[in-house]
Amino acid sequence: RYAVVTGANKGIGLEICRQLLSQGITVVLTARDEKRGLEAVEKLKKGSDSVSDRVIFHQLQVTDLASIASLAEFIKSQFGKLDILVNNAGIGGSIMDADAFIASSDGAKINSNEIITQNYELVSECVETNYYGTKRTTEALIPLLELSESPRIVNVSSAMGKLKYIPNDWAKGILKDVDNLTEEKIDEVLDVFLKDFKEGSLEAKGWPKIFSAYIVSKAVMNAYTRILAKKHTGFRN
Repeated sequence: RYAVVTGANKGIGLEICRQLLSQGITVVLTARDEKRGLEAVEKLKKGSDSVSDRVIFHQLQVTDLASIASLAEFIKSQFGKLDILVNNAGIGGSIMDADAFIASSDGAKINSNEIITQNYELVSECVETNYYGTKRTTEALIPLLELSESPRIVNVSSAMGKLKYIPNDWAKGILKDVDNLTEEKIDEVLDVFLKDFKEGSLEAKGWPKIFSAYIVSKAVMNAYTRILAKKHTGFRN
């Protein structure tokens, strides 16, 4: 069996690769940075001699259509199908001042705006990576997953993607209406969110103030996972 894991050079992604390899699955470990990706592959190979020929690196930038197409072509030419896709690639959408955070942990009273920096560039990049990157990668690899006897898509989310963290009733209503949920409606939610962020009206419009892009991007990814499950009933999502 063959698996692709995105954002896999460290952390959860790397551990997912390790666990898949332990099950005898051939794993394509992907990462934006080629050097870090190759180092991650070597780390896995050192951990077990039996995986040396079953873990392969392929560069992937999920916001780059050409990079996604290159991965899809590689999987097609090397294996002819794909059994498991784990969408783990993602970014935080904000910058945290580590020193200020440590100080706040020690009891110092600090305004959250002094610890966390968000700007439109970071927020839009987060949405583009966490949601649209996942979606485009999935769409490119679905034809190969359809050739598997037991295809599976796993979208790695977060507890922060729960709808309770989005005060905006309009957005929440769309995302929890499973029966009428569409990709177009998700796009609409994201367009309004980005517009409100750009206009500086996050709080007034009922969006999360802190880690706003990360929360919203994970919430819409959860919604997209539901759409995939309905559309591809033969897949395990």
